[in-house]
Amino acid sequence: MSTDQLKVKIFADGADRAGMLEMYKNPIVKGLTTNPTLMRKAGVSNYEHFARDILSVITDKPISLEVFSDEFDEMERQALKIASWGTNVYVKIPVMNTKTEPSYSLIRRLSEKGVKLNITALMTVAQVRDVVAHLNKKVASCVSVFAGRIADTGRDPRPIMAESVKVAAANPLSEIIWASPRELLNIFEADAVGCQIITATNDIIKKLSLVNYDLQKYSLDTVKMFHSDALQAGYVV
Repeated sequence: MSTDQLKVKIFADGADRAGMLEMYKNPIVKGLTTNPTLMRKAGVSNYEHFARDILSVITDKPISLEVFSDEFDEMERQALKIASWGTNVYVKIPVMNTKTEPSYSLIRRLSEKGVKLNITALMTVAQVRDVVAHLNKKVASCVSVFAGRIADTGRDPRPIMAESVKVAAANPLSEIIWASPRELLNIFEADAVGCQIITATNDIIKKLSLVNYDLQKYSLDTVKMFHSDALQAGYVV
């Protein structure tokens, strides 16, 4: 299968300004996402300044920005403010807070107010079912199921993702995101089970150039890499 046959939309996941703008210019990238963990790793110190700066350039592709409070009232305040920064903004709301209290009531309130949401950190079909039930069917939304983290537990995420797609079909404006992919193959797996979106880091997206690459040549490339690195290191025995 070639990349031009993919139905799943690829969203770039990151918080490095230069990397985000590079991916924004890539025609295969249909949207962008970030989160507080990625922002902290990228050295972002001023959340609003960073977000507004990115949104001043990225105006025609969806971009998800996450709240960072653990209290629902404060989450709501942050969400409404973040949503006001651009019509292409999706506000990321965690499926629960750190006290394991579900975010469903907040999701309903924000969705009823017309806020486009990206509900994040889901791992189970039950969570998907509950989230979808609280989303306004007249407002666009995303439901991020962390397939990569599910796979980290030794489980095959594909059945969960396929069932999540079926559940979300009850809301025609809600899209399932295959989140936290670990390898390029996950893009094709997400496409096969019907996910509308997959988030991917810049490193994974850049590997799209390897799709259908000749394996004999790839084997030779690998041998050349090992040989070159050994020479540059000056190893002797």
